[in-house]
Amino acid sequence: MSMIEFSDVSLTYSNGVEALKNVNLFIDKGEFVFLTGATGSGKSSLLKLIYREEVPTTGEVYVNNHDVTELPRKKISILRRKIGVIFQDFKLLDYKTVGENVAYALEVTGHSSGVIFERVNMTLEVVGMLDKKSQYPDQLSGGEKQLTSIARALVHNPPVLLADEPTGNLDAESAWRVIRILDYINSRGTTVLIATHDRSIVAKMKKRVVLIEDGRIVKDEALSDPEMKTHNEGA
Repeated sequence: MSMIEFSDVSLTYSNGVEALKNVNLFIDKGEFVFLTGATGSGKSSLLKLIYREEVPTTGEVYVNNHDVTELPRKKISILRRKIGVIFQDFKLLDYKTVGENVAYALEVTGHSSGVIFERVNMTLEVVGMLDKKSQYPDQLSGGEKQLTSIARALVHNPPVLLADEPTGNLDAESAWRVIRILDYINSRGTTVLIATHDRSIVAKMKKRVVLIEDGRIVKDEALSDPEMKTHNEGA
């Protein structure tokens, strides 16, 4: 069953930049997919369309069989509770502890203190950060900050997890720790889509790889399968 679907999607920004051109992409429920390509190729723009940061100029984007391009503005927040997003620059609140950063995602949606306490502890344990719960971001390493941001993205138990260059600011050891956590999360049924230009991680993980160049998908390959699939041929 398709969890994410792009149907003939193009995106042109107001400054005239064509970020995406006639993109067709299907990601099944429970898949782990790497989205690769050079800086400026369109990876981040593709992710933004999924969580409705942007709206396509043409075409449709579906998440769990719902057309998010037609979603009323008042329902965008509901969509985003079902999509966890991890950013390269962490986006943590410096004045809140690890636990408070993760809890904040639940507080703004009106969960009870008991539910918040339970979910925060459970999620921090999953990413190996429960012992850092009372520390502030400036007391953490880059890898620990990213694990905290993963916990914040996971605390709603979203069926989809998007990560935009999640290892871009990390050393090799921390990067692998983050990727292993994301792989574990995927093994529990979450659909994971990671935008990255880190070829070493992509090669070692042997997952499906979608290559985007100049706004077009030029290759779609399952590295664990010798048979390669290509979308948008001739586009």
